[in-house]
Amino acid sequence: MMDRLVCADGGNPDPTSTHGKNAAEAKALELKGWPYPRHLAGRLFAVIVHGDTVGAETLRRSLSDWGSDMHLVSAGAKAELDAYVGYYEPYATSYEALDRDDNFQEEVRNAARALMEAAEGKRKGLLVAGGTRLREPRPK
Repeated sequence: MMDRLVCADGGNPDPTSTHGKNAAEAKALELKGWPYPRHLAGRLFAVIVHGDTVGAETLRRSLSDWGSDMHLVSAGAKAELDAYVGYYEPYATSYEALDRDDNFQEEVRNAARALMEAAEGKRKGLLVAGGTRLREPRPK
């Protein structure tokens, strides 16, 4: 997914302009003065990460930072979740731990609810993201 979002973060969503993946044409297009349009700027996001040993919090923070760097807007703290499910249990049966963790499943639903609430607020003009009109000195 992350590789596919390159176009969403100022990449070129039109492969005809570079005849597919012609690296020389893509390089020339960028060096000619590519503006790095933020195709998904202002869109809301939620992120849910779970793991069975280490790294869930770090990955959640990295994904949140990456979304913010692409000028997406977090739907809020309740829409960003990291947790450990089946801590140090066998990977082969990890789905069983996930199936029985009702609290984690409810937290996931809450993250989705928070995203929906933020989207509803944004549609009504209630979501404010400061700095949206500032000029970015380093657009990449």
